Amino acid sequence: MPRKRLPNKQKAQTSQVKPAPGVPAPSSDTVALKAAAGAFSNAATGVAKDIVLENKDIKVTLNTQGGKVKQVLLKNYKTYADYNNGKNSPLVIFDEAFDKLSFELPTTQGNVDIARLFFTTNSTGGVVADGKTTSVSFVAQIGPNQTIEQVYTLAGNGFELNYDVKLSGLNGILKNENAKFNWLENVRLTEKDITENRKATVNYLINDGEEFDQLSENPTSPADASVDKAVKWITFKKKYFLSGFITKNAPIQKAQVFSIPNVNDSLNIKTLRAGMELSLADLESGKGNFILFFGPNDYSKIKNVAPSFGKNVKLSYDIFLPITRYVFVPLFSFLEGIFSNYGLLIIALVFIIKMALFPLTYKSYVSMAKMRILQPELAAIKEKVGDDAAKMQQEQMKLYNEVGVSPLSGCVPVLATMPILMAVFMLFPNLINLRQESFLWANDLSTYDSILSLPSIPFYGNHVSLFCLLMTVSQLAYGYYNNQMTPDQPGQPINMKTMAYVTPVIFMFVMNSFPAGLSFYYFVSNLVTIGQQLAIRKFVDEDKIKLVLEENRKKIAAGGGKKSRFSDYLQKQLKAAEEAQKASEGKKKK
Repeated sequence: MPRKRLPNKQKAQTSQVKPAPGVPAPSSDTVALKAAAGAFSNAATGVAKDIVLENKDIKVTLNTQGGKVKQVLLKNYKTYADYNNGKNSPLVIFDEAFDKLSFELPTTQGNVDIARLFFTTNSTGGVVADGKTTSVSFVAQIGPNQTIEQVYTLAGNGFELNYDVKLSGLNGILKNENAKFNWLENVRLTEKDITENRKATVNYLINDGEEFDQLSENPTSPADASVDKAVKWITFKKKYFLSGFITKNAPIQKAQVFSIPNVNDSLNIKTLRAGMELSLADLESGKGNFILFFGPNDYSKIKNVAPSFGKNVKLSYDIFLPITRYVFVPLFSFLEGIFSNYGLLIIALVFIIKMALFPLTYKSYVSMAKMRILQPELAAIKEKVGDDAAKMQQEQMKLYNEVGVSPLSGCVPVLATMPILMAVFMLFPNLINLRQESFLWANDLSTYDSILSLPSIPFYGNHVSLFCLLMTVSQLAYGYYNNQMTPDQPGQPINMKTMAYVTPVIFMFVMNSFPAGLSFYYFVSNLVTIGQQLAIRKFVDEDKIKLVLEENRKKIAAGGGKKSRFSDYLQKQLKAAEEAQKASEGKKKK
């Protein structure tokens, strides 16, 4: 059947318009790009070109397509040694191949991601000299006197990339809605322990009142949050590194943040995402001033970047934070100026802390010596009263009152050292200073040392940490020594001497995957403590202490001795107990 011819009019409507001589016909890709760009179609095509801006700390690759950050490399940090070739790879903290930045502007034709537009620049980038700053300016020409400008400024040192957005002459194109800045980061393996890598999370600071908050660090469960208040900054916090968006003048209006573990992916092990809304009026009025932070999560380097930015480093629980912030962090920094070997630094740190706590150690030892001297009398009381726990307690209190001894005087010094132990327990796993620092057989003090691989054992792991074993042995040795020096306490519900052997074994399982630096700290600390007590034992004369107790007994009996507050408390409790017992016996007689 012959093909039916179209009428001339219809044929004219369907035929393509021929381009002018010398002008190439627009490709379908170009047409699609212009259509996607909508009101910004004049900037939909162009040439993609890299501009490199770097200082002594970071190397930033920018691109004219989108006028955006393409890649950020931290020059002084490496990833953990590759398991195949044993080499450390350069640490790329942001890479367009994995991570995405988009900036959507609301136009009358819909939202347009300016990351798709092409910008022009006269900047060449280069290396920024120390003490100087260099800027790269990208401009997208939308129309006559209509531009979008993005300016990146880098100082000669540091990890802050200043980012300014300027909108000019776009009043008739943009709608009165918030702009959207979206950041997605696929967390990659940079540390030895993949579980620790998967604890990456999103932190943020609510601008009103500077309220810090974060998503859960759970390595296997997703988390998200909607923040309807103004936000000062948002960061993607990894084990030892940070990527962050910080506002200078105008805050983020509201945000949604997500943390999604990729448990079956060994490359992109977790996805962090933040959707931020920025006031369009602020961008148009010259308040679009921000900081993009790419760097180590090092308290000394980030504490002054923005308000409360130091909270990205989990130094300690709030109750112990003053100890960590004002004692350990400055002391650690001071010792770094003296020691290049971090194993020796930890030894020096232990000695300084132990010497500072020596008066408490001495007081605790003397208190235990007093209890040892009283042990024969306590044993006699036990034989006299038998299994009557209440009577035993009354007689003990009476004895302590007679000689002016407080049984708590040995516990208080020990409890006073607990904040130090807890502060160290929290600080060392988050201390980037130990990262990839070797000592003896440990290649990296910031993670566990492994001398033997095992099949995965529940609650223990798939390896043997030698520093953890040494710590356990030293704790058992200290427990044994302490048990020899500490008298049994009649009527104690828990055998504390047994716990001195059980607790170290429990901690061996807990700390097998903790940083080698932390186990080494506790190992040295235990050895120094034993050494201190052996030295104190040589200088403490227990016969002299016994004479002092006898003198106290005589003075208190005569009413001339000076009683401690605890002795007064014991006396009151003793009287109250005796009265209660008499009252009870009186009721029974009736």
